[in-house]
Amino acid sequence: MPGGYAGKFLDVDLTKEKVKNTTFPDEILEAYFGGRGLAAKILWDRIGKDWPKVDPLGPQNIFLALTGPMTAIYPGARICCSGKSPVSNGTVGSTASTEFASDLKMAGYDGVIVSGKASSSVYILVTDDGGEIRDASHLWGKMSEEIIKILNKEVTEELTKRKPNIGLIREPGKIYIGPAGENMVRNAAVCSKVCHAAGYGGYGSLMGSKNLKAIVAKGRGKLPEVDAPEAVKLMWKKTHEHLIKPRGFRRWGTGYAGYAVGNDTSSEPIRNWQEEWHDMRSYGGPRFENRYWVKKYWADFNCTTSCMKVSCIKSGRWKGDITDMPDYELEAYCGTNLGIFDPGDNIHISTVVDKLGHSGINGPNAMGFAAELYQRGILTEEDIGFKLEWGDAEAFDKLAHMIAYREGIGDILAEGTYRAALKIGEMKGVDVMKYVVHVKGIEIGAHGTRSDADYTHDISYAPNVQGGDHTSIAVDGYSEMSSAVFTDSAVICNFCFYGVPQELVFDFAKGVTGFPITRESWRTDQGPRIVTLQRALLLMGGPDIFWEPIKDDDNPPRFYEPLPSGPYKGRTTDRKLVEEKRAAYFETLGWDERGVPEKETLDKIGLGDLEPSMKKLRK
Repeated sequence: MPGGYAGKFLDVDLTKEKVKNTTFPDEILEAYFGGRGLAAKILWDRIGKDWPKVDPLGPQNIFLALTGPMTAIYPGARICCSGKSPVSNGTVGSTASTEFASDLKMAGYDGVIVSGKASSSVYILVTDDGGEIRDASHLWGKMSEEIIKILNKEVTEELTKRKPNIGLIREPGKIYIGPAGENMVRNAAVCSKVCHAAGYGGYGSLMGSKNLKAIVAKGRGKLPEVDAPEAVKLMWKKTHEHLIKPRGFRRWGTGYAGYAVGNDTSSEPIRNWQEEWHDMRSYGGPRFENRYWVKKYWADFNCTTSCMKVSCIKSGRWKGDITDMPDYELEAYCGTNLGIFDPGDNIHISTVVDKLGHSGINGPNAMGFAAELYQRGILTEEDIGFKLEWGDAEAFDKLAHMIAYREGIGDILAEGTYRAALKIGEMKGVDVMKYVVHVKGIEIGAHGTRSDADYTHDISYAPNVQGGDHTSIAVDGYSEMSSAVFTDSAVICNFCFYGVPQELVFDFAKGVTGFPITRESWRTDQGPRIVTLQRALLLMGGPDIFWEPIKDDDNPPRFYEPLPSGPYKGRTTDRKLVEEKRAAYFETLGWDERGVPEKETLDKIGLGDLEPSMKKLRK
């Protein structure tokens, strides 16, 4: 067994109520590593031949919660959630920081694979003694804080009763869904803690479709052995030395960007991306830090970066609301995107989103889309049930609930922004696609491309196999491989990767696993294999939506509109440059001019069994 792996996966069939252990050959682990990469391989092997016919919200789909070999050993432990995406009909490796990942590994498991559908609501409990399916009827309908309290008490008492002489038990790690996931809001998140989430891909709705409320883990063992323990100890220490240096980021995290990204780089979504620049100093970092932060350093297992903060509103109409900073993405999407520039209102909407189990990016993207349609008179007060004006936190609170419970217009918006646009356009007899900010069904992260001053540029999203995912952007075909594709498969935090010399990170990976892995081998072997498999599954799509190569490998129309204000006024994404870089990207990866993987490429990277499906697409 390679180092870093616990050695087995929990394989749960909810329809048959059967739980067993599954293993994978060492060569598969080396080729796909874990997390995002291994998830794509499992999905292809198990349902790939039927992919275009598999309903993402049907029992044939598979929900995966996977660690990687470096999870909990390298700083910044995360879990990777995946499956056939209810949003894109492809597959996404969506990660979240959580102690669930370390507890899972210490219980002796590298991941959980869930198929079928339970006849009633359940949760899965994973311990040193294995996995079991438990009743979750008392949890169904509950929101984040209550779910956490109930599971902490219930599982701790149960495990203490089973083994009373072992010692005190800390609260278990867990992932769960809120009402949005239960009601199969397509872009709902898989949640962890009060305000952590794996948002991209809509895997909260996949859990909901299986009547799976939560997966809980508590391990009392130790983390898996590594291949070169002494070397890993030295590299672990060196890595932490690098991570502790950026004091500004450790103090303020991403939440300090709510003003800077808008004001400095003109790349923040404002009123559904109609603008990307603002000079609202009320939205600066000190207004959050000094008035609302109650915990300035909050880290997950084995994390030096400590970029998370906790905000609490202590008085006024939103008294009692608790969320993270909010981090930048929620400051933008639950704030400026909705025309909200008051920190307290932003914290409130972020709290509502967390409690309901929405994705903090994807859900408010749909809300901003609806608000622009209201602004333009396409959706009326009669359609919505109330006025939906920019900056009105109470109105967006109502809309978030309507979407989570599929009430009124919320039932349409619960299909995600792209599908909602198709429906609303049909209802109103108006093409509303120019107001939709997505790529291949997945709503775009809070970093625009028009100013070209942020880290996102021209083709960052356009050919991306994970659509609008800002954490995994297309670059030149190689840089992408050695960053996000790696971290999502090793299942470690990006913020514990950037700032550390990449040679050190890949030496760390080799020391943990024993695989002959280098940055170059990942860029030319494992990385392209994973992305090519994801590309193939995305192009196979179905059953309700199929993406057309080139046509759908593009930015949203809004990103070609000139910026209307700020220091970059008039600047826009260069369409010709997008076309040139997209072609180069396809060529680098060995895909044809339309982005369909070539037969020679598939044979070279061990994906020859994809050829029959790709051959049909080439025609």
